[in-house]
Amino acid sequence: MKALILVLTLLLGQLCYPNKENDSIPKAEVATTMQSVTINGNTIYLTAKAGTFEVKDETNKPIALMGFTYYTRDSKRGLATQRRPIVFAFNGGPGSSSFWLHMGILGPKRIVVDDPKSTPAAPYKIVNNNYSILDVADLVMVDPVGTGLSIPIGKAKYKDFWGVDQDIRSLSLFITQFLIHNDRMNSPKFLLGESYGTFRNAGLMNTLLNQGVAMNGVIMVSAVFDLRTLLFPPNDDLPYIVHFPTYAATAWYHNKITDKPENVFEFLKTVRSFTENEYTPALFKGDQISENEKANIASKLAYYTGTDTNYWLKADLKVTASEFFAEFLRDQGEIVGRLDSRFTGINEDPLSQEGSHDPQSLAISPAYISGFLDYFYGDLKVNKNLLYSITAGRRDGFKWDWTHKGNTRWGTSAAINTGIDMATALSRDPNMKVLVLNGIYDLATVFYGVEHSINHLGLKKEIKDNITMEYYEAGHMMYTHKPSMEKFKKDVSQFILNASK
Repeated sequence: MKALILVLTLLLGQLCYPNKENDSIPKAEVATTMQSVTINGNTIYLTAKAGTFEVKDETNKPIALMGFTYYTRDSKRGLATQRRPIVFAFNGGPGSSSFWLHMGILGPKRIVVDDPKSTPAAPYKIVNNNYSILDVADLVMVDPVGTGLSIPIGKAKYKDFWGVDQDIRSLSLFITQFLIHNDRMNSPKFLLGESYGTFRNAGLMNTLLNQGVAMNGVIMVSAVFDLRTLLFPPNDDLPYIVHFPTYAATAWYHNKITDKPENVFEFLKTVRSFTENEYTPALFKGDQISENEKANIASKLAYYTGTDTNYWLKADLKVTASEFFAEFLRDQGEIVGRLDSRFTGINEDPLSQEGSHDPQSLAISPAYISGFLDYFYGDLKVNKNLLYSITAGRRDGFKWDWTHKGNTRWGTSAAINTGIDMATALSRDPNMKVLVLNGIYDLATVFYGVEHSINHLGLKKEIKDNITMEYYEAGHMMYTHKPSMEKFKKDVSQFILNASK
């Protein structure tokens, strides 16, 4: 009898509280407002939804609340939503939220900064964004878990999302479920990522394709696909080679080139030729290079970068990006920016071997952060009790798992490269298009590294022709530079329109 009473009690408890575990899971919350943007004299009315979206795993269990802002052209004004292109956009890091792209170039409002100088403190200018893509597409700004409002729920933990493959999985789940929830599965679909967001894009475009969700186009802003090009691994010449043209571009910009050519892009053609035909073979020889050849190469390295020959000889012809930041303007007591080498800052230690900080980041970050939060909670009416996390790097235990399927050899990671995923996706879907936007003064993701990666994907010519490269006289966030902002708008809008046909 006691056993029967116990069973009945347990059953009654389940009937009264059938979702006890789920009741402890925070619910998705969305604020809806009406917004507008004027582009080329035409006012576009928008429905904006900002908040969180519940993402479920492959077994239909909730694993995350993913933060997003979703702009759609107001369908009440006679324009069908389903056939309008939709763009999923995110920044990089890894661990960065999406407010940079949101308020820099894509959304209906943008932050005005004093490019290429340090922007003064508040009040900041938040203005209508004439360069938004919202005239040609709807837009979803996405914040990966740990950033923005995005958090794990249920039995999921942050570590389940903090890694190359974990990140690709969670965002592919979000994108697919978001498309279904909003009746957008038959819309032309695009990915737009910046920095690590391009590394993520390369994986996502293949993962989504394998799940039956083909992208019309993928937009890569300040791209990286092979992390060797950035990391300066021991005994690897590649990063030194691919950084050099950006060192030269920096010298051209700061007038450190003797008999400076008028056009920077023509100058870079010469630099590319030197890099491929002289610098690369010299590095490959290692300590077998003759003293005469080494001195000759060092003098040319010095000429193209406005530095001293002896510096290159002491460096054994190899200078890392951080070393270049400190050395380039050392005689002026300044360092140059990593994200954008047009920016300069005070060198706090003139004897330092490496740069102490990034002048570009410090010059614009307060304006972007404060301006975005004012817009997010003010105009978009997001619940102020929901804390927006600028970066996952501020969370305890943040650590990225760089392991990626396809990169392992002999039971260990042999590479950190999603270019292989991009190559597979493009080869299996010959209709998919890719647009790559490169800032020639970007020392965070160098343009010559992107060129090297794409030239080594092993694509058939007709497939490689689906990749378009564009170049900007600015840095990592080329949209802080007014002429580049105008070009960005033109290039991206035309790409979306052409790939949506």
